[in-house]
Amino acid sequence: MKKILLIFGTRPEAVKMCPLALELKRREDAQTLVCVTNQHREILPPVLDAFHVTPDASLDLPTHAPDDLAGLTASLLDGLRGVLDAFRPDLALVQGDTATTFAGALACFYARVPVGHVEAGLRTWDMTRPWPEEFYRRAVTLMARWHFAPTDQARDNLMREGVDRSRVFVTGNTVIDALRTTVQDDYVNPILTWASSSRLVLVTAHRRENLGPPMERVLLAVRRAVEERPDVKAVYPMHPNPAVRRTAEAVLAGCARIRLTEPMALADFHNVLARCFCLVTDSGGVQEEAASLGKPVLVARSATERPEGVAAGTLRVVGTDEDRVYRALTELLDDPAAYASMAHAVDDYGDGGASRRIADILLQEL
Repeated sequence: MKKILLIFGTRPEAVKMCPLALELKRREDAQTLVCVTNQHREILPPVLDAFHVTPDASLDLPTHAPDDLAGLTASLLDGLRGVLDAFRPDLALVQGDTATTFAGALACFYARVPVGHVEAGLRTWDMTRPWPEEFYRRAVTLMARWHFAPTDQARDNLMREGVDRSRVFVTGNTVIDALRTTVQDDYVNPILTWASSSRLVLVTAHRRENLGPPMERVLLAVRRAVEERPDVKAVYPMHPNPAVRRTAEAVLAGCARIRLTEPMALADFHNVLARCFCLVTDSGGVQEEAASLGKPVLVARSATERPEGVAAGTLRVVGTDEDRVYRALTELLDDPAAYASMAHAVDDYGDGGASRRIADILLQEL
């Protein structure tokens, strides 16, 4: 029986890999193993619990400063080498564009274990935006044997780079599989109760290139827009990065209609997202989730690797200039026609069957 090893370590990876892990574990013609690197040590376990996924291996990474990418990568490679030696998988799967994704693919390359890349082909074509994620995903493309592209655009990006067409499969994005299990009609939450008579702006921000003044400008724009409108509230589940928290607390604390919270459990976040008015974010996967739920997204970055949502009108790239973010947000809040033009669900990211398609392809390949 062939062994398939899934490697992931951050919360976003877990959201997108757990549905695939569950699908593969249902298949009797392969043995599926899960290795978590614990790159996001604090916020990874709740996602595993939500999907009832128990890792077969869990790395005990030393603590690294958020900007110590070299140290983190070295620790990941060292830990994953031991896992690969112990499990000897026939193939491995990595997801997305994190340090774990890159190190996982590289460790497998060194061990001559073929790799499948879930969510392959996303590009901004600018190696500095997002940094270092754009490098990670391009590097993984060079090492992967199977490329599971979530959209036609992602497939075309891979073709543009000369990837063998027979090794590229358009599957949809597994994040939509996750949404199908977490969003509930009868959901209740204290944040939603607090915001029940208001329009709720959901904010997420953590991107490395936005740390410091860029993030400060984005949050100042949100605060201005909220303070000027008594029927608007905002919630910001803060990333664990201390630099992110310092900025959030310095800019947003003290406003009665803005809540700073700890990271939300997956079901909580998805259900708040499904009920918010709009989203201001520099995150990646949240863009797909929001677009599939019909929520307007203001992307606080200079470029997005998810152009499908921009083309569909659900995403708008607004950068990090305070006045530009403020104008875009106030337009959504004050102009019903502008809001209606963005508030519609798009299905470019899949129909909830990505995990099944990837499992089918892998087992056929094996």
